[in-house]
Amino acid sequence: MIFVTVGTTDFDDLVREMDRLAPELNERIVAQIGRGRYEPRRMEFFRFADSLEPQYSKAAVVVSHGGLGTLIEVIERGLKLIGVSNPDRYDRHQEDILGILSERKHMVWCRSLDRLKEAFDDLARVDLVPYRKPECRIAERIREFLDLPGDP
Repeated sequence: MIFVTVGTTDFDDLVREMDRLAPELNERIVAQIGRGRYEPRRMEFFRFADSLEPQYSKAAVVVSHGGLGTLIEVIERGLKLIGVSNPDRYDRHQEDILGILSERKHMVWCRSLDRLKEAFDDLARVDLVPYRKPECRIAERIREFLDLPGDP
């Protein structure tokens, strides 16, 4: 199954393009469309869910907006991921996030929706690198900043 997610806002262009590609992909596609106005005709969809875990557990590939929370959720599970930045977001921060994760080969970044089909081909060719959560050292940094002695 291919799972498409747009988060809590809308990304009609992504949903519309996946709906257009659905017949070519020969795979069951389920989309979480958030507040979008476009309702797919060639794939299953829902707006929101308490958890996306049921979809993640069935997905061979996830196609996602560039929201950090969703991206990390997917790559921490070791799922194949195509990330697409939503150009409607005001500060284009998704491009920075997608660029770094793509550069580190944790996912494939689809920079333009007219290349979404090619992104699936790229995903089949690339050797993804498993994501390793960085070690948390916040307490150490706070101690250093406050110039406090370490734990006894």
